[in-house]
Amino acid sequence: MCLFLYDDDPEPEERPPARPLYVPARPGATGIVVRLFRTPLGARTAVGFTAPGRLAATLGAEQTWIRLSGAALRAMAEPLGASLLTVDPTFTAPAAAPVPEPEPVPVGEPLPSATGTRSAAVVVVAPVAGTA
Repeated sequence: MCLFLYDDDPEPEERPPARPLYVPARPGATGIVVRLFRTPLGARTAVGFTAPGRLAATLGAEQTWIRLSGAALRAMAEPLGASLLTVDPTFTAPAAAPVPEPEPVPVGEPLPSATGTRSAAVVVVAPVAGTA
């Protein structure tokens, strides 16, 4: 057993996929662009799936994909700051629903301004998180 790890040595728990992966992609300005993701701790990662059904189960049936080897995916993602490769992730968060903006509600009587003339006062009331 060697006491030193080198850059080209795989980690014992990392087993490189033996066949090309199904990699999430999207159309870009110059062609197809590989999508990058973040781990739960916030690190950037490239993602690949071993079967198109696994990709569809995690990211949805409408997600486009391309086939790339693990080495090619790593080579594309590392210059972009994604040194990790995640294969077959299963836990994803649902898309955040947009929160509608509350409409301004006028409240109270017109207040006198600094010059002695009266102007209208408007107070915006927004719901507090956790209340309905």
